[in-house]
Amino acid sequence: MAHWWGEPTAGDIVWCRFPDDINPRPKPRPALILAVFDDDAPQFEVRVAYGTSQRTTTLHRGEFSILRARNPAAFEAAGLSYDTKFDLKQILDLPYTAEWFSVPPAAPHGQIPKLGTLHPSLVRALEAAFHAA
Repeated sequence: MAHWWGEPTAGDIVWCRFPDDINPRPKPRPALILAVFDDDAPQFEVRVAYGTSQRTTTLHRGEFSILRARNPAAFEAAGLSYDTKFDLKQILDLPYTAEWFSVPPAAPHGQIPKLGTLHPSLVRALEAAFHAA
């Protein structure tokens, strides 16, 4: 039986084993929750965007980044350890279960997958990336 996490919020940055094809990757990475589907509450499904700490200053269509030096408040709110970019061309709907999500190191919000939240100053960058994708 799958372990389901409690209800997340759109804008949460979570620790996710973003899949390679259809299997969860062994290494968790940040993902941004774009939407929460509660049709089967308390079993939630989420739409997430892929996050990576690779080549964060080289942005392509559909990407935006959270950089420590450029926006320290947004970086801190996100709960990230490294500069990270999110790719709105890589979006998936996943069950919000322990199969796909896990508690991040140091568990900043307790025993849930949440790292942090998207700072309001980045909403325009998110919207631009979404429309470009």
